[in-house]
Amino acid sequence: MNITIVFFIGLVIGMIGVIPPGLLNMTAAKISLKDGYNRGVIFSVGVCVVVIAQTYIAMVLGEYLTLHPGVVEILQRVALVLFVLITIYFLVIANKNETPKINPKISSIHSRFFQGMFMSALNMFPIPFHAYMTVTLSSWGWLNFEPSSIASYVAGVASGTFAMLYVYIFFFDKIKGKALTSQKNMNLIIGGITGVISLITFINILKDL
Repeated sequence: MNITIVFFIGLVIGMIGVIPPGLLNMTAAKISLKDGYNRGVIFSVGVCVVVIAQTYIAMVLGEYLTLHPGVVEILQRVALVLFVLITIYFLVIANKNETPKINPKISSIHSRFFQGMFMSALNMFPIPFHAYMTVTLSSWGWLNFEPSSIASYVAGVASGTFAMLYVYIFFFDKIKGKALTSQKNMNLIIGGITGVISLITFINILKDL
């Protein structure tokens, strides 16, 4: 597979992974509003540095899973349970409690960079997400695990993540008063996405039986 195509595949997947309103993209937007555009961008760069490491780890894991299909079957069942629990949390439990607004206090550029790295490191969802995606793309013949493909995919994911964070920073002024950005609706969006993933995973498990 041409590495340019692999890059754009990673770019699209990286953007998809950050589309739902969440802690990272909403924090980037709020930092931009509070401390200025530059600090929002620096925060996003910090996020993407960690995303590079997470995506690489995910691809190493994905290569292992590709070579050991039996492990994939076990992980599918574990993932189903986890996604169902996450769905229940965001659709039922999280909406019962008021989530405090994020009021970032750190204002220096370097602190924003490390804050982005720290918050991104706490978000471990990209590792299983990209591991699953690399296994799927590999099975479709769209991705291999050659060093050039790995580098291209990782670069694409990081670029896509940064691009979507930038979109949040740039357009947050226009959407901040909309219902989309309320905490309740964020939870419903995330819960809906994990619910769809749970359904797809369940169907795949049934097909393998």
